[in-house]
Amino acid sequence: MTQSKQSGDRQFIIELRDVKKTYGSDMAVVQALCGINIQIEPGDFVAIMGPSGSGKSTCLNILGCLDTPTEGDYLFNDVKVNELNHNQRAQLRRNYLGFVFQGFNLLNRTSALENVELPLIYRGTPAKERGKLARQALEQVGLLEWQKHTPGELSGGQQQRVAIARAIVTQPKVLMADEPTGNLDTTRSHEIMELLVNLNRQHGITVVMVTHESDMALYAKRTIHFLDGLIHSDKQNGSAK
Repeated sequence: MTQSKQSGDRQFIIELRDVKKTYGSDMAVVQALCGINIQIEPGDFVAIMGPSGSGKSTCLNILGCLDTPTEGDYLFNDVKVNELNHNQRAQLRRNYLGFVFQGFNLLNRTSALENVELPLIYRGTPAKERGKLARQALEQVGLLEWQKHTPGELSGGQQQRVAIARAIVTQPKVLMADEPTGNLDTTRSHEIMELLVNLNRQHGITVVMVTHESDMALYAKRTIHFLDGLIHSDKQNGSAK
């Protein structure tokens, strides 16, 4: 993977260039994205908002290499992702991206430590090193003492912290968060957002987060609003927390 693309004196880890996404055909065609352009610098924290059907989730799926554009280009560190084959995109996901979901997606019968180790197993990391890295990730999210507990023994906020530890254990360049506070109460939601802010500011992880909660979006440095498959606004958050 090459270095981030430069434009003048600015660098971008992520670029979408005139990206369109179409589903279906003929009378059933749906234009999910209608030609969007996004540039994200390393270390940025971007919140993506918009009503249901606006294209925000489609955009995140493309950024996370879970889908590909119908037209246009997606560049990650100056590499055209849409020109990569399936295995190459899987390697990009595995080595450069971390994912956090609204539903936590933890394995119920395994411990917090074992859940965090999963991405390292897929990488073929030796067991001793896996355990060390997983404990370090759990310590980063404040849950090292809960490493032997299963998800059923943890609160919703603790489960999301385990999910975040699992996402960062591979030291990704970008963390993709899809409604990370959607299943949490207000107090736990703010705790999770403060954790994401810390990972962004203290560890330099670029964060791209889809959310429908405007108060959660304020934690980001920047908010992009989608409407009808287009970018309606793209603004810096002057009151970022």
